[in-house]
Amino acid sequence: MGNELKDYLKQKDYLICVDSDGCAIDSMDIKHIRCFGPCMVDEWNLEEWKDEILARWNDINLYTLTRGINRFKGLSMALQEINEKYVKIEDLETLVHWVETTNELSNNSLQKEIYKKPESISLNKALSWSNAVNTSIKALPEEEILPFGKVFEALEFAHVRADVAIVSSANLGAVLAEWERHKLLPHTDVVLAQNAGTKAYCIGELLKRGYERNRVLMCGDSLGDLEAAQQNGVLFYPILVKKEKESWEEFIDKGFNKLIDGTYQGLYQEERINAFMNNLGGK
Repeated sequence: MGNELKDYLKQKDYLICVDSDGCAIDSMDIKHIRCFGPCMVDEWNLEEWKDEILARWNDINLYTLTRGINRFKGLSMALQEINEKYVKIEDLETLVHWVETTNELSNNSLQKEIYKKPESISLNKALSWSNAVNTSIKALPEEEILPFGKVFEALEFAHVRADVAIVSSANLGAVLAEWERHKLLPHTDVVLAQNAGTKAYCIGELLKRGYERNRVLMCGDSLGDLEAAQQNGVLFYPILVKKEKESWEEFIDKGFNKLIDGTYQGLYQEERINAFMNNLGGK
């Protein structure tokens, strides 16, 4: 098992790509409910409207088609709504413009923008918020961040016939720590996290190792996972929000076998994608 694309070699004819947060590891809810949303309320002094704002934050980031959105895009969306409904957010337009135009949505990129515009209140507050989120996430109790039911069994089952790649936009260190802690790493062949590039890029690079596209399956819980699969012409298996254990059971009982026998593409995949869209309120 390695952490870098350049060292990765195809071993089997099939490839399973698995997202981490919210797909294999039950970490998205706790991070947004306890860290992202509350840190925003604190940073912008939104206590007066806390309950409504936190509920809306969770809708944007967990329970609708924008699930899994980049933290700064989610922040921009939330603050624009807050600006319209509750209270004026000072200098909001500077943050929105950066989010919409930057090539890289990260703390490092934001810091570079602050060097150019040190007087910007919204950019400085966004960086302060993001740093507070990271600190808050690090303080979460390890024992509360667990794999979803049947994840271990699904990976163990699939790994007999397929290579398994973690394809995640989360921090590499956090992914490695969580997967190692729960003894999931032995059932993977490569770990591709935030530092390796976008999910679409990583899948594209993996395909260069010689896999046929109809033998590659991306397992994910967000629209970004579906889009990464579609951009590369590979198959998609959704892990449904609040039905994660059942989704992994279905993967074991039906989904993986359909991949192996060549009947995944077509009606079965369409059914799964329809269920995924309905689950997140799409059509």
